[in-house]
Amino acid sequence: MYDGPLKKQGLEIIAYPSNQFGGQEPGSAGEIKSFQKNYGVNFPVMAKSDVKGGDANDAYQYLTGNKNGGGIPWNFTKFLVNKDGDVVGYYGPQTSPSSIVGDIETLIAQS
Repeated sequence: MYDGPLKKQGLEIIAYPSNQFGGQEPGSAGEIKSFQKNYGVNFPVMAKSDVKGGDANDAYQYLTGNKNGGGIPWNFTKFLVNKDGDVVGYYGPQTSPSSIVGDIETLIAQS
């Protein structure tokens, strides 16, 4: 579970590993768990699954169905979802997590 400074205000981070982007996530569930442990990941990492196409997991079908244009261009795409489950922000892979802190803080303040 994410335990960073915004956790107390309601921020939760969830990751979905996928091997659909240049084969960058070929590992088994155990290998993924070991990798995240080595890097101090402290948020839920879901089972590896498809995140695009007809076999995309339910969460990504929902997230991309609520984003103009749908689809995910590459790994590390980020979605900002409010407490009601509405997608209120979409950030491409090049956007660093630290650069969206302001958007997250604004969303928390609106809650």
